[in-house]
Order: sequence, then C-alpha cells, then structure tokens
Amino acid sequence: MPGSLEGQYIRLEVISATNLVVPSWRVPAGIYVSIKQDETRGWNSAVQVLSSDSSAAWGDTVTLSADASPRLSLEIRASFEFGRMLGHGELIGEREMWLNELLGRGDEPFDLSFPPIDDICPSLTLKAASVHACGNDDGTLLHSIVKCAIAQRTDSGHAQLRKYVTGKNTSHLKRAVKHFQWVRDRCPVGHPDHSVALTNLAWARLQGYIRKDIQDIDSTTSLFRDALALRPQGHPDHPLSLYHLTEALSWRHNYQNTPADIRESAQLYHELLPLCPEGTYLCSIVAGENGADYVINECNNLPIDGSDEGIQLRRIVLELCPLGHQHHPTSLHQLALSLEVRFLRCGSIDDIDETIQLHRDVVSLAPEACHDHHTYLNNLAVSLKRRFNHQGKSHDLDEAISWHEEALCQCPIGHEFRDFSLDNLGGALYTRFAKCGDINDINRAISLFREALTLHPPGHPRRDTTLNNLAIALKTRHGILPASEDLNEAIDSYRESLRLEQHDHPSRHITLSNLSSALCSRFTKSQKNEDVEEAIDLCQQSLMALPPLHPDRHYAYFNIRQAYMARYRMQHQPADLSLAMENFRLASKHPTQGFPARIIDAYHWTVSAEECSDVSALEAYATFFELLDNHLATRSSTTSRREAAADFSYARTLPVDAGSCAIRRDDLQHAVELIEQGRGQQWSLASRLRTPLEDLESTNPNLAHKFSEISKRLSDAQGSAGSADRAAADRTAVEYRRLTKEWEAVVAEARNIQGFSRFLLPPSYDELQAAACHGPVIILIASEYSCDALIVPPSGQPHHVPFPSVALADLEMFKNNFAREIRFAARMDPTEPRKDLRVLLRKLWDEIMLPIVNVLQHDLKLRRRSRIWLCPTAAFTSIPLHAAHPLRTKADHSGQEECLEDLYVCSYTPTLSALIRSRQMMKTRATPSFIAVGQGQPGAGQGTVLAAVDSELELVHKLVPPNVDFITLAGDDATRAGALDALQRNTWVHLACHGKQDPDQPYNSCFAMRDQPLTLLDIMENNTPQAEFAFLSACHTAVGDEETPDEVIHLAAGLQFSGFKSVIGTLWGVDDAVAKHVVEAFYKNMFKKKGVVDCTRAASALNYATNAVKKKVPLEQRIVFIHIGV
Repeated sequence: MPGSLEGQYIRLEVISATNLVVPSWRVPAGIYVSIKQDETRGWNSAVQVLSSDSSAAWGDTVTLSADASPRLSLEIRASFEFGRMLGHGELIGEREMWLNELLGRGDEPFDLSFPPIDDICPSLTLKAASVHACGNDDGTLLHSIVKCAIAQRTDSGHAQLRKYVTGKNTSHLKRAVKHFQWVRDRCPVGHPDHSVALTNLAWARLQGYIRKDIQDIDSTTSLFRDALALRPQGHPDHPLSLYHLTEALSWRHNYQNTPADIRESAQLYHELLPLCPEGTYLCSIVAGENGADYVINECNNLPIDGSDEGIQLRRIVLELCPLGHQHHPTSLHQLALSLEVRFLRCGSIDDIDETIQLHRDVVSLAPEACHDHHTYLNNLAVSLKRRFNHQGKSHDLDEAISWHEEALCQCPIGHEFRDFSLDNLGGALYTRFAKCGDINDINRAISLFREALTLHPPGHPRRDTTLNNLAIALKTRHGILPASEDLNEAIDSYRESLRLEQHDHPSRHITLSNLSSALCSRFTKSQKNEDVEEAIDLCQQSLMALPPLHPDRHYAYFNIRQAYMARYRMQHQPADLSLAMENFRLASKHPTQGFPARIIDAYHWTVSAEECSDVSALEAYATFFELLDNHLATRSSTTSRREAAADFSYARTLPVDAGSCAIRRDDLQHAVELIEQGRGQQWSLASRLRTPLEDLESTNPNLAHKFSEISKRLSDAQGSAGSADRAAADRTAVEYRRLTKEWEAVVAEARNIQGFSRFLLPPSYDELQAAACHGPVIILIASEYSCDALIVPPSGQPHHVPFPSVALADLEMFKNNFAREIRFAARMDPTEPRKDLRVLLRKLWDEIMLPIVNVLQHDLKLRRRSRIWLCPTAAFTSIPLHAAHPLRTKADHSGQEECLEDLYVCSYTPTLSALIRSRQMMKTRATPSFIAVGQGQPGAGQGTVLAAVDSELELVHKLVPPNVDFITLAGDDATRAGALDALQRNTWVHLACHGKQDPDQPYNSCFAMRDQPLTLLDIMENNTPQAEFAFLSACHTAVGDEETPDEVIHLAAGLQFSGFKSVIGTLWGVDDAVAKHVVEAFYKNMFKKKGVVDCTRAASALNYATNAVKKKVPLEQRIVFIHIGV
C-alpha cells in the first residue's frame, strides 16, 4: 500500500520520450503527454515535433495534488494537428501508477517504460519532487476535462483505425470511416474543424485503398485537396496536408499507373521538403525511400517529354535530389534528354548548351566501371555533334568523335550496345567528312555502318536507322567518287528504311527527305523524269509531316529546291525556277534551324540566282550578310569569330559580288549598302559595343547609360582566344550569350524611340553618305561579274564608273605584278630607275584611276587639291591606287601630266562606317601628348637590328612643337606592356620598329618589341577613345591577309578601331635608312603652323612629304606610305 501523501503536492516535470511509434503508422503533427488524476481533471503538455530518431522533448511541468487522487494515468499521444486539435489524437502508450511511486524515484530524472508496440517499448523521462505549497510558479495546475461528442467520435475513429492497421480486420475500417464521416457531417464547410474532419476521413479511406479494401481513391484524393485548400501556406498544418495529398497521389499512381499523379506529387514534394525541418520525423519520411525517393524514381521512369511542362518537371525532380543523392546522376541525365528533345523540336541553342553541360556532369559523376558509362559518353557526344550542326564550332565535332571512340572501346565485339556506338561514331565521322573532306572519314563511316547493319538483321527494331545512316554516307561518297553502285545502294537502303518505318515514326520525315535528295542526284545523271517527280513528292510528304517551326523543315526546303533546280536546268520551266528560289528563301530564313546551315543555303541561293539572273539575287545577298553577322555575334572571342567566318571562306567574294549585282540592276544606293554590310564584319561586330551615344543621351539619358554599361560588360566578357577546358569554354559562351540577349533587349528598346528606329542596324545609303562630308569616297569593286567603281559624293546619288576592259583575272595578275616588282625593287640600287614599276603605275592610271578622275573633274566639279578617300575591295586592297601616275609628258611639252596625288589629297578608309565613326569620335578632343616608341633591337625571333630607329626618334622629337608633351620609349623600355601603356596614355604616337603581317592568323600581326610582340589583338582590346594620330614607321602595317582582303584586318585598321582617328601605315616593307626622309618631311609640314596640332592635316602632310623626297627616296619607298582615316 502506498504511504499517505495527504496535503502534499508533487511537481512533475515531463522531460522527453524515446522509442515513440504511432501504432497506425500515420505521420503525426507532434507528440504530447496527457496526465489524468480522475475523470474530471487532467493536463496536457505542449505538442512537440517528433524527431527522426523517434524521440520528443518537452521540459513542461505540472503540479499534482495528492488530495485529488493518489493515482494518476500517464498517456503518450500523437496529435495529427499542430493548430486546433479535434479530439485527443492516437494513443501511443498508457500507464497508471501511484503518486508515491513518483516520489520514490528520488530527485534525479528517471525513465518510465510503456507497453511495447511492434516489440518497441516507448519510454518517458520524468522528474518528480514534493512541494508543500501550490502556486503558479510551481507549475501548471490540472484543468477540468470537458467532454464533447465530436471529439469523442474522433477519438473512436482513431482507435478503430489503429485496430484496422494493426489487425487488418475490415470491420474496424468500416467503424473508423463511419465515425469520421459522422464527425465530417457535424463539421460542415465554415466550421473551424472542417479541415481536420476531412483529413481524418480521407486518411482512413486511404488506408483502406492501400490494403485494397476500398476501391474509390478519387473521392479520397478530393477530400485531401479540400483540406489543403483550407490550410494555405503559413498554416501550421500546411506541410502535413501537402504530405497527405502526395500519399494519395503516389498510391493511385502505384496501383493505376497515372503519370499525372506522380508529376503532381513531385511538384508537391518540391514545395514540401523545404518546409520539413532537418532532423524531424516528417522530414525523414518525406525524404525517405517511400516518400520523395519513390517519386523521384517513378518520375525518372516516365517517358522523355520535351515540352515546357515536362522539362519543368525534370528540373523539380533534380532539385529533389541534389549532388550526392543516389538519384542525382539519373535525374541529370533525364533532364538532359528532355532538353535535347525540345532542342530537336525548337532549335534553341540555350537548350543544347544546357544539355551538354548536364551530360558533362553525368559523365564526371559516373565511374568508368559504371554499367551505363558508355551510354553517358555516347549521349554527350551526340549532343556535341548536334551543337556542331547548329553552331558550326569545329571543336564540338572533334570532342564528339573523341567521346564516341572511347564509348566504342567500352563496347567490344559481343557487347549488347555495340551497335549504338558503331552508328554514332559513323555519324560523327560522316559529319567531319562533310566539313573537312578527308576521304578516310567517309570510308570508315561506311565500314562502321555496315558492321552495325550486321547487328541489325531484318526484324531488328533499329535496322531502319542504320540503313538510313549507311545510305546517306554512300550517297555522299558518290558525290566525291561518282560510282553508280554507291548511289543505287543508297536509294535501295532508303527505300527499305522507309518500308520499315510506320507513318507516325518520328524520323520518317528525315528518310523521306534523304531519299528525295538521292533521287535528285540520280536524276542529274539519268535525266529520268520519274526520279525528280518522286523526289519532289517525297519532300512534300516530309513537309506535311512536320509542324511549321520544326527545325528539320529546313532540310526538306533545301532538298525540294534542289529538285526544282535540277528540273529547271533540264526543262527550263520558269515555274520551277520560281519554286526553287522560294524554297531557298524558306530554308535560309527558317528561324529554328542553326545559322551555319542557313548561311550555306543563302550562299547557294546567291549562286543559283546569279546563274539564272533571278530577281531574288539581291535579297539572297542581304540574307547571307545578315545571317553571317548574327552567327558571328554568337562567338565570345575575336579569334573564334574569325574561325567561324573561315568556315564560309568560299563565300568571301560575296560583298563585291553583291555590289556588282546591284550595279548591274542599276540600284547604286543598294550597291553601296550591300558592300558596306558585307565587308569588315569583324570590325562592325566589335565596334557596335563602342558606339558613340551623344544623340541617345540627349533623348533618353537613362537608356544611354544602360546601353553603355551593358556594352562594357559584354565587351569585358569577350576573350581574345578560346579556353582549352571545353566545359569552361561552354560556360563562358553561355554567359556571353546571356549578356548578348540583355544587350539586344536594350537595343530593341532604343529602336522603339522616335528617330532611333535604325539604331545599330546596317546603315542606309543616307547614313553612309556622311562618310563623304569632307570629300567623295571612291569604292573600288573587284568581282567576277564586273569590275567597277562607285563614287559616293557629299550629296546626291552615287556615280558609277565601269571598267569594261578590266576583268577580275586582270586585277589578280595586276596585283601579283605589283608584288613582284616591289620585291625586285627592294633589291635594286636606290639610284636605278624603276622602269617596270612605272609601267604598272601608268597602267593603273589609264585603266582604273583616269576614268574615276574624269568623273571627279567633270561630273562632280571637284576642285584641285581637294581630299578624296579610296575604299578598295578584294584585289584592289593590294594595289597602290594612290600612286597611279600617267608618267607622260603633256601634249604641249610643258611638263609631265599630273598624277592622282597632284590633283587630289588621297586617303584610304577600310569601310565607310570606320570613317564615320572616327569623325564622330573627333567631337571630343584631349590635350595633345606625343610619344615616340622605337625598338631597334627586338626580342629573339622578332627580326633583325634596325640601326636607324634611335636617330628617327630623335628627329621626330626635334620636329614636334615644344608646347606638346613629348616622351620617348625605346630600348629595354619599349616592351609589349610599355607600348600598350603608351598607346593608352597618349593622343599622338610614332612607332618605329619591325612590323609583321601574319597571313594565316591576321590577329597575330604585330609590332616587334623588346620582350614579346605587340599584337593586333592587344591593340584591339586597348580602347583609346582620346587617341588621335599614329605614324606607323614599320613594315606591312596597312595590308590585310590574302584570303579575306575584305575583312581589312591589319595593324593600321586595328589602331583606327582602338581610337586613333588618323593613321599613317605601309603597304609593304620599309627601308628604315630612307624612311627617315619621309618622316622628316612629313612632320615639318604637319607642324608648319607653330603650335597647331591637328590630326586632320596628316593626309596633306603625307602628300607633301612624298613629293618633297622624290630625289632622296626610291619610288617604291615613297609610295609605300598611305594615310587612313580623317
């Protein structure tokens, strides 16, 4: 018998509990302890979250009176609500004991065990102490127990559900559902316990569905949805309601295979997981194998979906399993495949870029011993090849082949997936053959496809794919090695592939289009009309199978125009020509296909339109220039832009051909526009980030500032060269494209402002005519179709000067003859007459410059000694046009006839835009400062000693006015960094050193310095808007490379681009021993007005200097110097 405790109080502290298991396995909102001393008075602790280790902690205290009852009941209960509770939840453990048992434990905490649940005994940690008075400070007092029918029926429902779950007797489930339905009916919409009643009923029904005792899951799911709607974000029970709904959806998917349910579950888990604190029981369940892990795995087993919704689901799933999670690699892979599907459908470069990055991540995470490693390698390689097809980056193709080779090594003969690797590697080699033309690539590709075909006998599900691959390789080889058996085998293979493909086969449109192309090729040989008729029909079928914006429509357009052109060449029907041109237009302007393929289409369009004298030729040229400009703009470095342009080197004559075409159509203004648009694209792309903004600033200063800021960020993001780390290079390209999109958005905003509709668009003739504001600009055009000059006057229409007796071949020979004579003259004694060179200069005058001078004098009435600007193209860029001379005695024997430089002061300009830009930058002038940079003893491998450099610098110093700050940089101080700093800090520069034009990579053209060369790239990246004048007393500073003369990429143009408005450059090698005579005469005339420092006088000063040194300097060393700019 317990001892007497009459008049005593016991303070009981509920500290914690462990081994807590909810018998029904329902996830509780929390756990609480309930104490009763009789049927009328009780106490409940706070509801505390159950931890993942099945424990809970309180630290709550209650004061018990021994007079009320010597016994008490202790219960551990699960609450299913954090907010307002309905009923008392589910009983976990119950124990009755005497009060003096509590006091018999001493003053230290003690553990109290409860009956086991599933062989696990819950345990409660308590601490009891006797107190002699009852006050509020001693702990919470017991409260009266109020009985409520709704609460009682709810408790009965929990009890019955517990019995059902533990005993699986359906009668208990029916009673539980009946109790919860009764409660639901008593808690209608608007009742504060409505959401609890809905949840309890739905949970009971869900347990019956899980055990297949209840069939209706749809109404159960609806109950959970209604409860969730009543518990929005911020409600304490919102996380549990999310969890309940995911459970219903997951179980419905488990039994009924409903993808929509598992997709919704993933979205709900994405919202739920951040709401589950780490270490809680709810978190462990939600993140466990039956929670999020199950949903992730099921989502990863769904078919690949390239829709926006499908990709969003993959992103959600990936966030559910971060790096380190077991499903992370698979989820990366699934997202990559979904993005690739969308890329194939929509052609977004962002999608394929992200696809490649995800595949790289998967490969890096999967060990080589991984069963699927070869698959990951193949997928990465396929994506790289697809990006190459879309963007034309050669390193993508090289990397793709490398990964395909490695994947094939992991699939030796007998491997179940060897056929995939054979097909994939063969496809990549075929693509490289199409780009580089190595016959070994196409032969090996055919060999690989034939091996793959042996692994795909009749009846194999992938036989059609391999047949298609083999056919396209055979057809391509037939174009190089015209063996009829290759073409016939290709057609037979295409036909078999087509028979194997159902009408809804996703690749059927490709087979149709490819067979069409093969039949068209056979038609050109056999001239059998049925071949070309079938080819056209097949392409039409291919187009009908594709939605309007599918990227592959481009190939069908390309092939159908090939068929129409083939038939036109045989039958000469105007309708065929019209249809061919229309499909050229559709192919080159198809927005979801990559730029490289469309650029090729536009090029072929120009060729065919010229061949057939079609009226669409000018549109074709303009389309080509626009596409090429957009394509180059995607490249994040100067050298990568040049590499991208080099892929279309066969089209390098298009700027002059376009000008010739417009001239032949008597559209002279358009001729000027097209030549300008097509030439100097490298400079145009780079210079648009340095656009003067005075007009925009006066109209919208905020937008001008925004444009300036993002232009600087975009310019800073440009690299001079690519990275060896391909993943890093990809990230750089993605960031560059992101900035480009921002920049384009600002440009579009500017174009919406009145008066700025043409902001940064290719300039119109009216805008280009500003280049001639101080004198006419003469564009000399060298095309295979015609050789002409266009004179752009200060106002009015351009003037056309034809050269009927001069063909492009004549000009090429003329250029080569000049180069030969200049080399020969360099070896001659200075006093020897340059007879052959003089003959060439006379021919240049008679055939080229005299017709131009006649127009200047008689049509334009241009005054003597006026300034003119020469803008040569193609072969003209290597001819010293300014030196044209009749070298004849006047008819009255009063002296020699006047040459071009006697009549006018000649300057050059790379493009009209370059001259306009230099003039715009002249609006702001800085205080003149002059630096003379000389390097007579360049570093190893940069050239021989130049003995006259130091004396030349001293001479320049003497001639520069004393009111101008002057610095000399020479010897060991004339380093690459020192020279760059000099260009940055000074407005006037004289450079005396070796100059070298790099014919293979013109951006590596350089000035020789003490340590390492100062390259054209260095100069381009050195923005010097305050700079004014540069004299380049060095070799080859104003001549571009042979392959792309119309890009005018040379040192003088680079200095002009960097900010120098007026530049003296050289067309060939300079003899430093005699160059000083020209230098002296130049600066004497330049500064003849004391104290006046004006870079616009440079052309006149050079004109004077070359005339003044006739007796001292040989002819080829006088005419080597040219003036570029203002």
